Amino acid sequence: MRLLLFLLIVALPFVYKAQTGVQSTFTTTHDGKTREYILYIPQSYDGMNELPLLMNLHGLGSSMTEQIVYGDFRKIADTANFILVIPNGIKNSSNKRQWNYFDVNGEDDTGFLSSLIDHIINNYAINSDRVYFTGMSNGGFMSFYLACHLSNKITAVASVSGTMLPSTIANCSPNRPVPTMLIHGTSDLVVPYLGSPLFASVSSVISHWVNQTNCNATPVITSVPDIDITDGSTAEHHVYSGGTNGATVEHFKIIGGGHSWPGAPTYIDVTNHDFDASTEIWRFFNQYSTTGLVNVKEEIIDFVKVYPNPSRGEIRVFPKQQIGKLSILSAEGKIIHSVDNLTDELTVNDLVPGIYFVQVQTKEKSFSKKFVVN
Repeated sequence: MRLLLFLLIVALPFVYKAQTGVQSTFTTTHDGKTREYILYIPQSYDGMNELPLLMNLHGLGSSMTEQIVYGDFRKIADTANFILVIPNGIKNSSNKRQWNYFDVNGEDDTGFLSSLIDHIINNYAINSDRVYFTGMSNGGFMSFYLACHLSNKITAVASVSGTMLPSTIANCSPNRPVPTMLIHGTSDLVVPYLGSPLFASVSSVISHWVNQTNCNATPVITSVPDIDITDGSTAEHHVYSGGTNGATVEHFKIIGGGHSWPGAPTYIDVTNHDFDASTEIWRFFNQYSTTGLVNVKEEIIDFVKVYPNPSRGEIRVFPKQQIGKLSILSAEGKIIHSVDNLTDELTVNDLVPGIYFVQVQTKEKSFSKKFVVN
């Protein structure tokens, strides 16, 4: 039935190709109002194998048609194989589309997004244990709110340039640890990094989720290579690990960064281009399932050495024991090289500049280690 629905969708006249997948616009009804959303299905979708679902929420005054380009996940969906949904918020009294997480008498966006998850799951082959939310600014606030109040349906969340209301933090009691990522600029004037009377500070949000996931209070901090020296900013990657079931909290601190989506094609405010937010968000999400969160701590160093890191196009992998399966993945999740039953040194050449992962599968679980090619 799901495959048939997919074939019918492809035949509709308003469907068009974007990247290599199929992009379509649909409407649904909630609380008597017509709601819109864009659905992006990767070319690999066959209606049989269940894929993850990623929901991407726009910022205040923006829209689904802007967010699908501004915070673009389509190319990543094509290679990593997940279904992407970008819904539209309802216009407020100022004629700006928004997500409501603050007015109990306002739009029931929590109910709408919950029903939209159900609708997509009922009509497509979706792994319901792998449903992720991300968003820009107002959409980031909404993603955190959903992590608090819809944790039975959501696996992990990531916010770009959005924090939480103090009232949301005070009333946030998810029924399980929710891995979270927060990407934020220190020079953000719209949602200040240090907080305001309306918005919680980045440190308060991080502290809340670190406590909620039982992560280590002290992060491992690494500098992101300053690839673009003209973008007016640099970045740090903070990882709070050791949480329940392998949950982590991650933070990209954009030093000098503004109210923007790192790696975006349009330069709104000070936009960091040392890394791509969409790529890092999917890398973060791809670790987690509600039934078995994957622990990606640096335990891999105990039995595999990756050298050099960073490299200039060549890496060497030294196993200290037999490895059932070892793969080199791009940041988008594409397998670059894969070896079964590795016992000897492995050399991989001609890697283009970017972020990669060595993924090791043992009988017990899998581990990943990031490395950089300059």
